[in-house]
Amino acid sequence: MASRLNLFCLQLLISFLLLLGKNLANAEPQVPCYFIFGDSLSDSGNNNFLNTSAKVNYRPNGIDFPRGVPTGRFCNGEHMQDFIVKHLGFRSYIIPFKKAIGKSTILILEGVNYASGAAGILDESGRTQGERISMNQQLRYHKIIVSKIRLKLGNSRAKTLLSQCIYSLQIGSNDYLNNYFLPQFYNTSSQYTPEEFAELLVDKYSKQIKSLYDEGARKMAIYGVGTLGFIPITLAACGNNASCTAELNRNSALFNDKLKPVIQQLNANLTDAKFTYLNPAPTEADIAASGFTILGEPCCKIGGGGGELCVRNSRPCNNRTQYIFWDGAHPTKAWNNLTAGIAFASQSSSDADPFNIQELAQQ
Repeated sequence: MASRLNLFCLQLLISFLLLLGKNLANAEPQVPCYFIFGDSLSDSGNNNFLNTSAKVNYRPNGIDFPRGVPTGRFCNGEHMQDFIVKHLGFRSYIIPFKKAIGKSTILILEGVNYASGAAGILDESGRTQGERISMNQQLRYHKIIVSKIRLKLGNSRAKTLLSQCIYSLQIGSNDYLNNYFLPQFYNTSSQYTPEEFAELLVDKYSKQIKSLYDEGARKMAIYGVGTLGFIPITLAACGNNASCTAELNRNSALFNDKLKPVIQQLNANLTDAKFTYLNPAPTEADIAASGFTILGEPCCKIGGGGGELCVRNSRPCNNRTQYIFWDGAHPTKAWNNLTAGIAFASQSSSDADPFNIQELAQQ
């Protein structure tokens, strides 16, 4: 009798879990659409269509992506925005702009990814890599998409839809790595002090954010720049020179410190919109608790692109969940999963201020 009861309970539990899974699968996303602006940290394949050395549509990239295929993501699997999209309840990845053009308008109603490897806030950043879609060009592309949505839905419905979407902006690293820190190709470091350059970038960026607001964006997630002195290519360039890495980190910190009050001011001035700052660098405690043991080395053999990308068809490390970095500049799938979870749900203002992504969705 007891065994029959246990079997019945097990069958009941399985039925409940199957029903729960079905309901979750059929649930609507927390926001109707998600738009992504940025650089290689968020690129889902736009650069596949460009004449650029910042292109990763070859193995071993994508080895841990579904079906193990390279997609143009600068990673062994999904990038951070892919995981956030999953957390929000979307059933598919956000389509890259270059794939969306010419396709049915239905495909763009859930959002578009404009991010492009080597792109910067400044138009000239990343030019040594070849073609890229700068932030200004991404905004121009967004206007094209918005016009298509308005044509499909009408102005009133389009306005409502666009106001409910989340807009992710993660850009600025290339304005340092592929501009300010390359005096042999750019004169910005001789024109501006680090303080002045950070002010220049944030001033340009704030105008770009406002232009996105003018196109109907009302929920914006704006990421700071990571600790640029601690990525494999800059660690290798600095060698054992601790002051070198400290200087690189000081520059990115200057940018972040100037960006935060701008976001506070946007919230104060544009009261019908919500803006939040997200820290892209987890704490040492988060890193230690998540099992990462190899912090400053790339998982794959690097030398592709400008020297920071995986060598084509090279064999990557086996213990990829222990590595922070996939190549010389971009994080692994495991790291992206960690940082996405923090951005989505952290209650710490040092990670997300004033909202995490989940809270932003509910505004």
